[in-house]
Amino acid sequence: MPPKLLVLVGPTASGKTRMAVELAKELNGEVVSADSMQIYRRMDIGTAKPTWEEMQGIPHHMIDVVEPDEAFSVARYVEMASQCVDDILSRGKTPILAGGTGLYIDSLCSGRTFASFSQESGLREQLEQELSEVGGAAMLERLKKVDPESGARLHANDHKRIIRALEVYESTGKTLTQHNLETQKMPPRYDTLTIGLAFRERVHMWGRIDQRVDEMVAAGLEQEVHTLLDAGIPQNCTAMQAIGYKEFVEVAEQGGSRENAIEMVKLRSRQYAKRQLTWFRRNPHTKWILWDENPNILQAMQSSTSFAHAFGL
Repeated sequence: MPPKLLVLVGPTASGKTRMAVELAKELNGEVVSADSMQIYRRMDIGTAKPTWEEMQGIPHHMIDVVEPDEAFSVARYVEMASQCVDDILSRGKTPILAGGTGLYIDSLCSGRTFASFSQESGLREQLEQELSEVGGAAMLERLKKVDPESGARLHANDHKRIIRALEVYESTGKTLTQHNLETQKMPPRYDTLTIGLAFRERVHMWGRIDQRVDEMVAAGLEQEVHTLLDAGIPQNCTAMQAIGYKEFVEVAEQGGSRENAIEMVKLRSRQYAKRQLTWFRRNPHTKWILWDENPNILQAMQSSTSFAHAFGL
C-alpha cells in the first residue's frame, strides 16, 4: 500500500493555514505547502505566507524555496515536495499537504512524472525563436503533424503549451499525449485523505477575501511590490504576475489609481477562488467542511480528526 497523506484544500482565505497547524499538532504532523506563490522568497504579504506566530512551532516545507525571478514548474514542485513528504514519513510523522494550487496537489499525490529534457540543449530557446518568426498558428500546425491530440486541444495563442509539447516530442521522441497516457496508468504515489474547506454562502467567502486584501494592503503590500522592483525583479516575471503584485506593479510603473488596484485585487481574488472551488470539487472523495459566516475551528477539528483516525492516521 502507498503511504498515507493528509491533504487540506480550499479556496483562498478559507482557513487552510490555521487548520493545517491545528491538524499537525493533533496528528504529530508537519505541513507541506501546496501554494504556487509561497515558494518565492521575499514575497510574504501578497502570498499570505504564514508567520512564525501562525506556524506555532510546526515545521512548514516548500515555503521560500526559490527567488522571485527564478523559473519554477510543477515538475520541480513535485520533485522537491515529494522529498519533503518522504522525509516526514521516514521520521514517523504525518505529512499534511495544504494549499490552493490544485495542479501541484494532484500531480504530487498521483505520482505524476514529467517528460524530462536538458535545459542546456537550447531547444526551448530555438523553438521560441522560431515561434517569434513564424507565429503561433504555424507552430501549432507543426505540432499537429507529430501530436494531433495535443494540437487539437491547444489554441494558436497558447504559445507556452505549444512550445512545451514540441519540446517534449523533439527531446524524447514521444508525444506529450503518449507521455501523459503512460503516466495515468501508474498507481498513485500516496494514499490520500482529502479534506476541503469552503463557505456555505458565497457572500461570506467574498467578505473574507475582501477583508484579507484590506489586511494585506494595511500590512504593506504596496511597499513589498516597490521593494521587489527596486531589487531588480522583472515586472514581467511569473512571480510578479500574481494577484496582488501585478495590480500594484501597474500602479508603480504606469501611475494608476491605488484605490482601483485594491478593488481589482479583490475582484481577481474572488474569481480565482471560484476557479479553485471548481477544480477541487472534481474530486468526489473530498470530505468537505462548510463554514458559516464565522468558521468554527473546534467543530471542524472534531470532524477532521475523526476522518483522519478512520483513515488510519
